[in-house]
Amino acid sequence: MSRLGSLGSKLYRGETAYDFVGKRKLWYGVTLAFVVIALSGLGLRGLNMGVEFQGGAVFTTPPAVEMTVEEAREVTQEASGSQARVQRMGDGALRIQVTGLDTEQSNETREVLAGELGIPVQELSTDLVGPSWGDQMSSKALQGLVVFLILVTLYLAIAFEWRMSMAALVAVLHDLVITVGVYAIVGFEVTPGTVVGVLTVLSYSLYDTVVVFDKVKEKTQNVTKQSRRTYGELANLGLNATLVRSVNTSVVALLPVGALLFIGTGLLGGGMLKDIALSLFIGLAAGTYSSIMIATPLVTDFKLRDREIRAHDKRILAKREAAAQAAATGAENETGDDDSGAEDAGATTASTVVGPRRQPASRNRGRGRPSGKRR
Repeated sequence: MSRLGSLGSKLYRGETAYDFVGKRKLWYGVTLAFVVIALSGLGLRGLNMGVEFQGGAVFTTPPAVEMTVEEAREVTQEASGSQARVQRMGDGALRIQVTGLDTEQSNETREVLAGELGIPVQELSTDLVGPSWGDQMSSKALQGLVVFLILVTLYLAIAFEWRMSMAALVAVLHDLVITVGVYAIVGFEVTPGTVVGVLTVLSYSLYDTVVVFDKVKEKTQNVTKQSRRTYGELANLGLNATLVRSVNTSVVALLPVGALLFIGTGLLGGGMLKDIALSLFIGLAAGTYSSIMIATPLVTDFKLRDREIRAHDKRILAKREAAAQAAATGAENETGDDDSGAEDAGATTASTVVGPRRQPASRNRGRGRPSGKRR
């Protein structure tokens, strides 16, 4: 068996464990730092919304055009008077996005671009998106997200309990904030592909969290009927039992997504593939972190507000403290007995040495003398 497999077996059987729950304040601090950085990026830079949400025009050139990305950006911005985003596609074509253009401005920009490229206007593909359609899409996406979170919260409350439901909701919101914050920091464009990737990430995060909660529920269902471990310790055992599985699943999922993001984007020119891959990559990593470092520790804090659980943990901790004091007292007594025994032995030795030593009478004394009185 490999080292990782051996470690996973030991974690599953409870022979070894990492104290995630006991060190939850540390992970809360790390999580808070991540959230602050993500929100700061979102507040300072904002999201770069695509034309699908803001409205505008998308121009696509024929394959293998000679115009560079910088030249296309300069020509488009000069013709339209708006900021343009230009991407080189895998076949050598250019995809030019300009937000805030109406039909007349789009036609004028299209003619200028076609003239600079030296191609007929008909060969320059144009997709025009109205601002009202973009607003509707944004509102529908937000409504779908809210409905999704409400339904998931209700399901988890029924399947497990409301504490686990609230902890899972916090973990999902963490993943959402981190993903959106990274999008704002790196400046990637938010497209419908981004929305699809984020919804996929939320589903994966919940899946991983539910697997962990199932094992935690199994370990803690009879918590008050035993007197060896506290609720937090049993929850930590359940978390460790699924630790290697969660990490392995995340690594296996991140490898193909990373290939799409770093290899496919460079070779195929990005587009919607890049938008989906970035949201998936960031969200999968954040979801794995939240299911381990946030969800179960939060459940433990929520459960410790229960009087019965809190009283049970106090009894166990008091019992351990009493046992530790008894062991310490026994060790002191043994040390004291050893010292007193040594003193008694020393006193006995001293009593046998101090003073004149009486010699036994010699058996040869008086041998050879005549009997009777001395003269």
